[in-house]
Amino acid sequence: MTPWTLAAVLFDRDGTLIEDVPYNGDPVRVRPLPGARHAVDLLRVAGIPAGVVSNQSGIGRGLLTDAEVRRVNDRADALLGGLDAWLYCPHAPEAGCPCRKPRPGLVVEAARRLGVPPAHCAVIGDIWADVEAARAAGARGVLVPNAATRPTEVRTAPDTAPDLVTAVRRLLSGRRGDRP
Repeated sequence: MTPWTLAAVLFDRDGTLIEDVPYNGDPVRVRPLPGARHAVDLLRVAGIPAGVVSNQSGIGRGLLTDAEVRRVNDRADALLGGLDAWLYCPHAPEAGCPCRKPRPGLVVEAARRLGVPPAHCAVIGDIWADVEAARAAGARGVLVPNAATRPTEVRTAPDTAPDLVTAVRRLLSGRRGDRP
């Protein structure tokens, strides 16, 4: 059996890389979470591309514009030192689109843009939809729980880490994380 090789890491945005401010369209309100910049820097030093895959239903609900989301993403990108790809689903949950997590579309497209197979990507997020999108795309999902993560999600996640830096270090070392 061939060992799994890490080719790219995809992060959820809100609640994973930056503070979750519901329907945030204001770049001034962007605050990286503890360790987020360091986690991205670890990947950069290792030569592993990193991207963001994020549901942004505020666009589909008429609460945000595409331009506002792009400005928030640009601010987050600057604060995090630059990531290689930023993808988001602008659709409302009821739209049934293939890109909205937990569906695999964002993960598959991010892998394509980064030039790597989805099976060699890891997706790090804070909720079940992130881990499920990874699984659906054939990628590896890592749950980094926060206050919004349901206890059942933590118990059933195939791989968890207490924080972003630990998650990235484990991925870079080839180790699996915690199994609740």
